[in-house]
Order: sequence, then C-alpha cells, then structure tokens
Amino acid sequence: MYNKENIKKIYAGMFFIAGVILIFIIVFMIGLEKGATQPKFQITVIFRNVGGLSTGASVRLSGVSVGTVYSVDFLDQKIQNRGVKVVLSIFKKYKKQIENCSIFSIKAVNILGEKVVDIEPPGDVKVCDLSKPIIGFDPLDVQNLAESFEDTAVSLTHMTKEINSLIGEFKYFSRTSKRVLDRIEDKLIEGNLINLF
Repeated sequence: MYNKENIKKIYAGMFFIAGVILIFIIVFMIGLEKGATQPKFQITVIFRNVGGLSTGASVRLSGVSVGTVYSVDFLDQKIQNRGVKVVLSIFKKYKKQIENCSIFSIKAVNILGEKVVDIEPPGDVKVCDLSKPIIGFDPLDVQNLAESFEDTAVSLTHMTKEINSLIGEFKYFSRTSKRVLDRIEDKLIEGNLINLF
C-alpha cells in the first residue's frame, strides 16, 4: 500500500505545513502585542527640524508608548516657518488624553541619539482640533550646543591665562612690598627710620 518513501514524504509535508502555521501564529501574536489590530488615528505635527527622526519611531505620552511615526516629509509650503511634516499614528484609546492641546516635541531616548516623539499633557483642559496641523517643539540641536561649549571653553582658557598673569603680578608686588616692610621694620628696630631711603 504505502511504501516507506511515501510515508517519509507525508511526514515531511506535515512538518512543513505545521512550521508555516506556527510562523503565521507567531507573527500574528507579535502584531497583536504591537497593536497592529488596534484602531488608530493620525495627527500631523510640523517642525523646523526633526533631528534624525525616522518612520516607525515610537510616540510616547508621558513615557507610555501610544503609537508610532507614520511618515516624515517636507511641506509644500512652510507654516509658521516650519517645513517638516510628521504624521503620527496613535491608538484611538489615547485620543482623549491627547486632545487637551498636548505639547509635542522630539527627544533623544539614549546616548546613541534614537529619537522619539514625546507628548506631554498640558495643565489646562482646553480641547484642540487634531485634524489641523499642530506646531511641535524642535529637538535640541547638539551641534549648536557643542559649538557653544567650545566657545565657552576658549573664553575660560583666555580668562585663566589673564588670572594667572594677575597672580604673577600680585606675587611680584607682594615680594617687593615685603622687602620694603622688612627694611622699615629693621630701621625701626635700629631707631634709624630717617636713613631708610
């Protein structure tokens, strides 16, 4: 009826089908965990500079991951001197917290410079229209900060040299003054202050 060769092929086929089904289940479970099946809405935030923010980066509300960056692109026409449009894909269950005119900014989360969009809820309860572009706060420009530190270091070096020069002059004045005072003291002891000079 069935020879051993056919039975081995049937087992191999069943093993292959079981492996493919297992891979689909794992991918589906990861998608569920990452929120791929949860309903989302989109918000457009505009920036002057995104500092290396890329598609797929995390969006966090008070430190909690609430979505991802859907796209990063240039605007056809600048709005309030901002020309970069970032579209955020956020889970609908967080819409109520974000509607209160939240503050959107780009921040680095580690020393390697990985960027995320950080959303901070404001203190007031004013509701904003999320269908319009929102003005975001640009990330800290590390290059400008480094240049500022360099200028400060040069200024401090120059100031240190000037202070060292003043200290040298003060030491010279101190030695000269000590010699004059020693002479005055000697003449006072001798009782011959008139012949000091």
